[in-house]
Amino acid sequence: MDIRNANDIESAQKAVEERVRDKGLNLLINNAGVLKHQGFPEITEENLLFHFTTNTIGPVMVLKKMLPLLQRAANHKTTGMCISRSAVLNLSSTLGCITTAMDEVFSEFLSVMGYRVSKVALNMAMRIAAFKIKEQGILIVNMCPGWVKTDMGTDRALIEVEESVSDMIKTLPELNESHHGSYLDRNGKVINF
Repeated sequence: MDIRNANDIESAQKAVEERVRDKGLNLLINNAGVLKHQGFPEITEENLLFHFTTNTIGPVMVLKKMLPLLQRAANHKTTGMCISRSAVLNLSSTLGCITTAMDEVFSEFLSVMGYRVSKVALNMAMRIAAFKIKEQGILIVNMCPGWVKTDMGTDRALIEVEESVSDMIKTLPELNESHHGSYLDRNGKVINF
């Protein structure tokens, strides 16, 4: 699915609905991310829009489209929030954290301004969504998978894909209503926005 394309999102929703039917969707993983280097003051409108379209707008639109399926799953249980009931996991980044934006450790990432601000926007958008649907039993969390050795993360990254995924899989069953709207690392530790 091209997360920037409304028709693709519509097609994905229909495919998921055909598969899950009356049971609904228990877990939506919003794993969208693009990164192009451009810092300030060189940053262009085109660069910012490129990042926001994929990293922020796309996940919000996917959640909006999948919400009826998530609600359907949540309605099968009446108490508590958890991954097995109905949940949304948005993959974010510690580079999208305002509290660490000026830390020396992150200063080498000033050249990815569009990426960073789009992830901050994702974190806020999903926090708002979490607040709006908190009574529906759908858990929403943002999680940083770590600096992972992928095409985007490069070989300079600190951890392998397998380690990141394994840690997240261990963390997911531990999440509950106390994590709703939170921003976490892959081990479940809260990250300050």
